[in-house]
Amino acid sequence: MNLPRYAEYKDSGVAWLGEVPAHWVLLKLKAFTRFRGGGTPSRDNLSFWNGDIPWVSPKDMKFERIKGAEESITEEGLSSSSSSLVDSGRLLMVVRSGILKHTIPVAINDVPVALNQDMKALSFSEQVATSEFFLRWVQGLNEVLLLAWAKQGATVESIEHSYLAETLVPLPPLAEQSAIAAFLDRETGKIDALIAEQEKLLTLLAEKRQATISHAVTRGLNPNAPMKDSGVPWLGEVPTHWDVTPLKYLVSLKSGGTPSKENLDYWDGEVPWASARDLKSDMLGDTTEHLTALAVASGAATLLPVGVVLVVVRGMILARMFPVTETLVPMAINQDLKAVLPKVGLNGSFLAWLLRGTADESLQRLDEAGHGTKALRMEAWTSMYLPVPPEAEQREIVAFIVKRNGELDSLAREAERAIALLKERRSALVAAAVTGKIDVRQAA
Repeated sequence: MNLPRYAEYKDSGVAWLGEVPAHWVLLKLKAFTRFRGGGTPSRDNLSFWNGDIPWVSPKDMKFERIKGAEESITEEGLSSSSSSLVDSGRLLMVVRSGILKHTIPVAINDVPVALNQDMKALSFSEQVATSEFFLRWVQGLNEVLLLAWAKQGATVESIEHSYLAETLVPLPPLAEQSAIAAFLDRETGKIDALIAEQEKLLTLLAEKRQATISHAVTRGLNPNAPMKDSGVPWLGEVPTHWDVTPLKYLVSLKSGGTPSKENLDYWDGEVPWASARDLKSDMLGDTTEHLTALAVASGAATLLPVGVVLVVVRGMILARMFPVTETLVPMAINQDLKAVLPKVGLNGSFLAWLLRGTADESLQRLDEAGHGTKALRMEAWTSMYLPVPPEAEQREIVAFIVKRNGELDSLAREAERAIALLKERRSALVAAAVTGKIDVRQAA
C-alpha cells in the first residue's frame, strides 16, 4: 500500500519523534489528560468481591476493547479501596507488570470498570484527543515509549508517572484523529486476521506433531502389523510382538539438587545445571545456570552423562505440559528434575519419544505440591505400563519421528517467520500513521 506524505512538516523537538505534519499541535500529555489509578479491596472481606463491577488488572489486558474482567468487586468493595469507577471509553494502561519488559498493554473499556493498583486510566479532553487515536499512538511507538517511560532503578518493571505525564504528543485535529484510527482499525484488522491464520496453522502443526509421535511409539510404523490387547485401557492395542512393561522395570532414576547458594565457589563455573526452565526443546546442550567443577568434586552435585533423558517431576509447568529432553553434554540437575536412564534393551532416544508420546498419561499422575505447584506421584508414574518394541524397531521409529518432525518443524518455522513479518508490518504501519509519516485521510 503506497500512501502519500503530508505536504508540509515541522520539527517536533523530540529526537525519537522527528518531524510531524505542520498543522499538528504538540502538547504534553498532562495538558489534556486526567490520570486515575486503582487499588485492591481487602481479600479478607468476602462482601467486597464477586459483585457487578469488573475489576481490571494486567491479566485482563489481552484485547484492545475491555468488556469485562476475570474478577469483579461490589459497590462496597469499590468504596473501601483506593480504586474508583472508570467511565467507559477511557484509555486503560498497564503501568506496573513484568509484561512491561517488552510491551505496554493499552485498551479501551467498553463498560464502566474499576482498576487494580498496577493500572491507570487516562481520560482525554474531548476537544483535544480521542482514546482510539492514543491507543494506536502507544502501540505504534511501543519500543521507544518503553525506554522513555521506564522507572529508573525499579526492581519491578514499571512506568514512571512523571515521565508519562511530561511526554510531548503530536496531535492532529479531532476529525483527522478519527480518520487515522478508522484506517488503522481496518488495516490492522486485516493483518490480525492473517496472523490468526498462521497461529491456527502453528496449533495444527503442533497437534500433528504430537499425534505423529504418539502413534509411532504406541502403534509402530507398520499399519498391517498384527495387534493384541495391551491390557491397559488407555493404551489399547499394540503390535503383537511388542512387550508392555511398567516404566520402573525399563529405567533407573537419578535425582538432582541445588548446591548451597551461600558457597560462591560452587557457582558460575563451566558445568551446566539444568532446571525446569531449561527444558524447552527436545535436545539440551546448555543451561541458564552453571556450577563449578568443585561443586561436583565435593559431592554437592552429581554429573550426569551425555544422552540422559530429563523430565520435570515438580513445578507449575506440569499444569499444562510434560517436558522431556535429551542431554547433549554432561550436566547436573536440580531437585525438580529426574534423570531417566534406560536399562538394557531400551534405546535412550526411543525412551524420550515414548515419554513425549504418552505425556498425557503421565500428567494423569499428578498431585498438588502446594501454592498451585504440581508434582508427579512417583510410584504411580513408574508403575505406568508402556509399550516396548524390539531394539531394531525402536531405532526405526526414532528415525521416522526425527524425519517427520523435521518436516513439520520446518513448516512451523515458516509460519513463525510469517507471523514475525506481519507483526513488524503492523507496527510500522501504525507508527507511520500516528506520527504523520503517511497521510491516510483519503484512505480512511
